[in-house]
Amino acid sequence: MKIRKISRREMLRGTAATSAGLVAAGAGIPAFAQDADLPVGSSGKLTVIHRTEYFAAAQDLFRETVENFAAANGAELDISTTNAEAFGDFMGKMTAAVQAGNPPDIAYTSNVSITQMNLLGLLEDVSDVVEEAIKKYGNVMPGINAEVNGKFDGKWMAIPFIAGTTGYYMRGDKLAEKNIDPASLLTFGDRREAALAISDPDGEFWGWGQTPNQSGDGYGFLNLVVMAFGGHYTDESGMIVQFDSPETVAAFEWLKETYDRGGKYAAMLPPGVESWGDISNNEAYLADKIGYTHNAFSIYAQANRDNNPVFKKIALLPAPTANNGDSRDGGNVNGWLTIFKGAPNVDLAKQMALDLLDPANFTKMSEVAGGLFMPAYENLWTDELLAADPNFAIIKEQCSVPEPFIGASWPAQPNAAIDAIRAQGILEQTVGNVISGRMTPAEAATDGHNKIVQLFEEGGIAQP
Repeated sequence: MKIRKISRREMLRGTAATSAGLVAAGAGIPAFAQDADLPVGSSGKLTVIHRTEYFAAAQDLFRETVENFAAANGAELDISTTNAEAFGDFMGKMTAAVQAGNPPDIAYTSNVSITQMNLLGLLEDVSDVVEEAIKKYGNVMPGINAEVNGKFDGKWMAIPFIAGTTGYYMRGDKLAEKNIDPASLLTFGDRREAALAISDPDGEFWGWGQTPNQSGDGYGFLNLVVMAFGGHYTDESGMIVQFDSPETVAAFEWLKETYDRGGKYAAMLPPGVESWGDISNNEAYLADKIGYTHNAFSIYAQANRDNNPVFKKIALLPAPTANNGDSRDGGNVNGWLTIFKGAPNVDLAKQMALDLLDPANFTKMSEVAGGLFMPAYENLWTDELLAADPNFAIIKEQCSVPEPFIGASWPAQPNAAIDAIRAQGILEQTVGNVISGRMTPAEAATDGHNKIVQLFEEGGIAQP
């Protein structure tokens, strides 16, 4: 499927303050997501901030690589972790740091919006780094939507560092007991029926491990369901809100039916699933309590690392197709390297980025991260790396899809306006109104639509 690329001019039309307005409008920040103060950059001191890794071994290797690089270049080093979740305050603090002229040099993050940072003028052009990486390590993986998320007006404003994909995990042993072929479970509807069939609440085993709560997993799941029905936030331009539609209402009706504690699917719902956080489904799956869930390869990786008996019972499924059969296959950039505008050590930071991508360093990190730290460049998928885990080939396949699903912005290109919807938690809150019975599916679709319209207009994108 071809997606028309939204231009910077279109994104900014209506007001010169669009990007700042969207970030401000999307700054509803829960208390638990607050960041610590960012370190202050200074000349001669390489200042690095990075996400916290799921596996300590990968994080230790990352920090060791950075420490060795700084020592080899005679630079003082300040390295620390940061919470760059969409719901956090990373964007506001980084904006203040750039405006004050003392930002950190380089960050390694995953869920922060590159489109928002670019529109706010927070980033240095890193085209030379990406071009050098491509020269050395091959093209950026075609299935991870790197260009539409990190390249603007022909310039790379962020460096693709890590590729990844979502894992869809079902209990193969439970399916076999019910004579259900995993290959037949193509849609969310198929998987819901299978989850009900394998549930045994009296034995404390529930088939359905997907939460609709505000979280990374909840947001991703709900987006997939709404878009499986054909619902979407905007038109192809990314500028006109189209959330209130029969397709969105149908998706909401499906979700209401799914989470009805007095309905057909009640037996498959584990206690408290409506309020789970990002770690809850991992814990429940690994504790042999749920039969189906999806997220990054953390579940798979931890089960393998810990020799959990559940590991050998996992059936890895592809992404659920849309209800009309359209593919949702593809990967994503699971980690970006960004260098900040006005950073005191830009050249050194660029050298460090290339050092991290050197296979002598990158492969070691990738091998111990269980599928969470995979190459963003074609030639870094070495035979050595693929031999480390038989399912790394599945991740590579997803990251190689020629025309991957674009994700939450579908059918538009990724843009700052849609990223602001996530920061506000509008989708999860709207679905919460449906599940709780506070609103009908039709009322909730209208309410969510109106909230998105307000968000866009506060950001300078006038609606018809």
